[in-house]
Amino acid sequence: MTREIKDSDGITWTCIQAFSGLSDTSKAEDAAEVEGEPDTYWVVCTPSGGAQSVRLKLQGKWEEEYSDEALLKEIRTFLTRNLVWGKGFLFSLSPYPFP
Repeated sequence: MTREIKDSDGITWTCIQAFSGLSDTSKAEDAAEVEGEPDTYWVVCTPSGGAQSVRLKLQGKWEEEYSDEALLKEIRTFLTRNLVWGKGFLFSLSPYPFP
């Protein structure tokens, strides 16, 4: 349930479904599923270089069905909506804690 993609800046993003470390696959999917949104899962994407991770809501079998471009678009959309640059620091406006 891990996927790596590289953006146009050469940053490699590693995306993993939340709670994918559980040995029981069905429990892992249940734990990662977004409450009240069937077939939608929390996915955390972490960039190389130690920058801020992002937490995405993706549908279905995202690791197989989303193209690299679609995943990068989701990441860019999240960053545009939830992060603000200020004096060289990145601040999160998201209510979600990052791992």
